[in-house]
Amino acid sequence: MRIKDYIWPVIGLGAVAVSAWLLYHEWREISLDDVWAGLTAIPVHGWLLSALSSIVAYAALAGYDHIALLHLGKRVSWFFVTVCSFTTYALSHNIGGSVFSGAVIRYRAYATKGLSGQDVGVLVGICWFTFVLSSVFVGAVVILLEPGLLDRYTEGSHEGWWIALGIAMLLSVAAYIFGSWLHLKPLAIRSFRLHYPALPIVARQLIIGPLEILAAAAIIYFALPAENNPGYLIVLGIFLFSFAVAQASHAPGGLGVLEVVFLTGLPEMDPATVLAALLVFRLFYLIIPLILGIVAVLAFEHSQFGRSGKQDEA
Repeated sequence: MRIKDYIWPVIGLGAVAVSAWLLYHEWREISLDDVWAGLTAIPVHGWLLSALSSIVAYAALAGYDHIALLHLGKRVSWFFVTVCSFTTYALSHNIGGSVFSGAVIRYRAYATKGLSGQDVGVLVGICWFTFVLSSVFVGAVVILLEPGLLDRYTEGSHEGWWIALGIAMLLSVAAYIFGSWLHLKPLAIRSFRLHYPALPIVARQLIIGPLEILAAAAIIYFALPAENNPGYLIVLGIFLFSFAVAQASHAPGGLGVLEVVFLTGLPEMDPATVLAALLVFRLFYLIIPLILGIVAVLAFEHSQFGRSGKQDEA
């Protein structure tokens, strides 16, 4: 293996180590009993709403693949796409480097449906861009509605700068919509060409993408107690920021990164209850989907093995 093959794993492990050290300083006065008490204090309806939010989030993630296939003009059964998307995100969210790990899983699955390597490359690109576009759009709206949000991570007030940032983010989304409306030339990298999606597809991106983000943040919000809770909009903004930092760190599952950013962003809340809510998020958004995703991969590979065996016999 080449040195560059080790770069991202090393960066990811380094991010986990640094986050663990920071988390230790945040958590050293919190006992496991306090966290357990926070978990048991979550009402039944909080657990149910968090679970429902997770289902909505993964259903919206399946919509990413449907959007990309619509752009490619490829027909694949709704059930296959949904299972493939669920498995892709369930594994890549935990592994880290979701674009690359997701590409491998999707290629293995969609190649059986006649998609070429270039088709899968475009599909992965559209899915990734849908998430980025949605994050920028939702982030801009949150910043403009709560311009003091990012001051939780800085010294002093910088609302004017945050408002300018929010406007710039919205303008970038508007530029993308405008480019689609004008049918601008496709992005060409050697033989690879990425066309602007048609406006109906862009509309789907700006509906389904934000829905996934809103639902994922709701998993944490419904698990948090009402006491000193700053509200859903603040939790949504912190979730977006923490997810961006976790993605940049390449830490598997954002391990430690998510916790540090949330504990820093919610100083008014009991840290034990925040950690309890994040454990609920990891359970519904990462752990349970990971288990189901592994089962789906094993079932798919078993079916492919059985099919190749029958072909050999024939």
